[in-house]
Amino acid sequence: MTTTDTADLMDYDEVMARFDPVLGLEVHVELHTNTKMFCGCPTAFGAEPNTQVCPTCLGLPGSLPVVNGKGVESAIRIGLALNCEIAQWCRFARKNYFYPDQPKNFQTSQYDEPIAFNGHLDVVLEDGEVFRVEIERAHMEEDTGKSLHVGGATGRIHGADYSLLDYNRAGVPLIEIVTKPVVGAGERAPEIAKAYVGALRDLLRALDVSDVRMDQGSLRCDANVSLMPKGASVFGTRTETKNVNSLRSVERAVRYEMRRHAAILVDGGEIIQETRHFDEATGTTSAGRRKETAEDYRYFPEPDLVPVAPSREWVEQLRTTLPELPWERRKRVQQEWNLSDLELRDLVSAGALDLIASTVDAGAPADEARSWWVSYLAQQANSRGVELDALPITPAQLARVIALIAEGALTNKLARQVVDGVLAGEGEPDEVVAARGLKVVSDDSALIAAVDEALAAQPDVAEKIRGGKVQAAGAVVGAVMKATKGQADAKRVRELVLERCQ
Repeated sequence: MTTTDTADLMDYDEVMARFDPVLGLEVHVELHTNTKMFCGCPTAFGAEPNTQVCPTCLGLPGSLPVVNGKGVESAIRIGLALNCEIAQWCRFARKNYFYPDQPKNFQTSQYDEPIAFNGHLDVVLEDGEVFRVEIERAHMEEDTGKSLHVGGATGRIHGADYSLLDYNRAGVPLIEIVTKPVVGAGERAPEIAKAYVGALRDLLRALDVSDVRMDQGSLRCDANVSLMPKGASVFGTRTETKNVNSLRSVERAVRYEMRRHAAILVDGGEIIQETRHFDEATGTTSAGRRKETAEDYRYFPEPDLVPVAPSREWVEQLRTTLPELPWERRKRVQQEWNLSDLELRDLVSAGALDLIASTVDAGAPADEARSWWVSYLAQQANSRGVELDALPITPAQLARVIALIAEGALTNKLARQVVDGVLAGEGEPDEVVAARGLKVVSDDSALIAAVDEALAAQPDVAEKIRGGKVQAAGAVVGAVMKATKGQADAKRVRELVLERCQ
């Protein structure tokens, strides 16, 4: 068996009995700079196709690149946060290959002289175990454009009627973070891959260098997998599953490839070094293209860009800008909120802890922030089939909703409608309140009129209240709430009902 597309998979326990996995994770991070890496074109996501381009990012003759200083700064801060050494001198190189979505026919990248190298990231697994992932390098480069294949069943070029090209993304600043071979992971290799990408995403978000939206492609993982027979010392042939775009999919892709490799090897077949595509719907991979080696790219120094030589003073100044790192923040909030290890792990596993902490930092009480993220917003994320942090609402926006409740401007029921409006893209919380007319009715004259009308409609209930059965007031309160579409302050309505029945 030498095919790479095979439905035969080995049982995972048997894989682990026969083989040791080796991983290599390459994570591409789009920086959220205002302009592209080598020109002044904007980088905003979602613009009309081919409206954010210029001669430089289109590779037109005579155009010359200029390095984005903010991109270099972000690369250094990422390297420092990953415990890397920062190069005193490095330069860009041309990586030569032809793809239709790279109009220059080469990618401006870094090859043997990256800006950051030799680091590590300690990854905390769900049971609290810490696994160190060694970082080979973090280097600067530019993104490619985007191909859209129209027609066919898969959305890929095979079977498509025609293809369209959008060069808006061509030239957007990228940092590629490459691990050293990850060995010793054993049966936890898929879990470690997921946890590593998750920890890296949290770190990059804390650094505020990228929005790390995997669903929009601003953070993409290429997962390299190979297997060694037990007792062997030579790595097996690897495959590279490209552009995996969710944490869950990283874990699934690694597990699938381990099982697929093992089935082929045990049957006497050979693994082909190639790229693979991951299918979210089926959890399987399919063959892409034969994988090139570094020699195939014919790297050579970029002649149009001067070397980058960050001074040690600048590097140390940037080190002082590093924020509280996510794992340090978790230790702090665990103590401040008096969380058990199990509670902490549950919040981290749900992707809620840092969101809650950011909501608290924005001014919300911890208990209320926690309640919103782990209940109502978790339900919304589940119904949309996305990660919690992919919901289109920020901690600051949620903190504002919670503040409006505390001010008495919203009830909890109205607040959920406001959150729904924010999730629907209707604007900031105050804008949603105004547009939907959701503010609590707190004017006593309006409430008294509504109470009198409800009492007149239920004279028997009014008599019971006057007779001392104050629990009957609930029926009148309910009628007023219905009449005001839930916008009345229920506590104040009850007070007015009892006053009017004296």
